[in-house]
Amino acid sequence: MSNEAKEIARELRTQVVILGGLITLMWFLEIVDQLTGRSLDRLGIIPRTTIGLRGILFAPLLHGSFTHLLANTIPFLTLGWFVMLRRTSDFWVVSAIAMVIGGLGTWLIGAPFTVHIGASGVIFGYLGFLLFRGYFERSFIAILLSVIVVVLYGGLIWGVLPGRIGVSWEGHLFGFIGGAIAARLLAERKPSEPTTI
Repeated sequence: MSNEAKEIARELRTQVVILGGLITLMWFLEIVDQLTGRSLDRLGIIPRTTIGLRGILFAPLLHGSFTHLLANTIPFLTLGWFVMLRRTSDFWVVSAIAMVIGGLGTWLIGAPFTVHIGASGVIFGYLGFLLFRGYFERSFIAILLSVIVVVLYGGLIWGVLPGRIGVSWEGHLFGFIGGAIAARLLAERKPSEPTTI
């Protein structure tokens, strides 16, 4: 096996460990939550309360039910891996930006006396990142990946609008915005060619 093949295999193993580890943690926490009468859910984002700020860190790992977690598992794995395709480190940057911007936006405009939990804000961050990376980079690969994401998950975009009761559209919207900002920050633009007159 060549050094390049070994490096690719090592990178894939790292990506599997990261994504698998995070999903395992989410499922473990949901089991604990269900066994303790949903005691962990109170660690979510509670808009405009000081204690609710801790949810920016904890909310993406917590879910309201196994159905909720199951609905987030496949998009988290798929879009999270797409984010990692160029560099595994992009995953951490995009996740952090989506968590902070998504969490703060939810905390600022979420309905009072509500608790917001779930990985969907971060998932929408991945969606925003992957869609806007194609726009900011204008490379064939980035645009192709954006098109693939639109085909697979383009319907999610409607989740940024107020709609279903019990769904944190605020988290979706601000997570998506966070992903778009991450795309701009991480974009690898080709240097523009000098213009001739």
